[in-house]
Amino acid sequence: MNSYRLSTILLLVPALAAAQARWKEIGKTANGNSVYVDPRSVKKVNGIITARVRVRFDPPVKTPQGMWASSQTLAMFDCAKSAIAAKENVYYADDKGVKVVERKVNAQPGFGPVLGGSMAKLALDYLCTPTPPK
Repeated sequence: MNSYRLSTILLLVPALAAAQARWKEIGKTANGNSVYVDPRSVKKVNGIITARVRVRFDPPVKTPQGMWASSQTLAMFDCAKSAIAAKENVYYADDKGVKVVERKVNAQPGFGPVLGGSMAKLALDYLCTPTPPK
């Protein structure tokens, strides 16, 4: 039985490492929260970039819905207008993004301005450079 558990753990280690490698850290918000982009999610169509962006809240944020430790946002970025439209926001109780606290899906996302020091500004600056830094 112990060798079975060890084998299972050893099989999961590469999968966990791959999941951690999924996110590329691109900076910190004005509040010191780490911001990441999933490079595999980045798509560009007609000048609009769609990407999944993750934020780790440090410390976690207490809300009426529960504690938020991290969030993921699927967003569209209009580089020419320096605008963002969020398609979906998911807030998690854990740092790894497993336990969903709240999910918001925008049926008709609308573009709006980005605020300096925000996750949106960091992602816009990162995604809208001619060649994103590696």
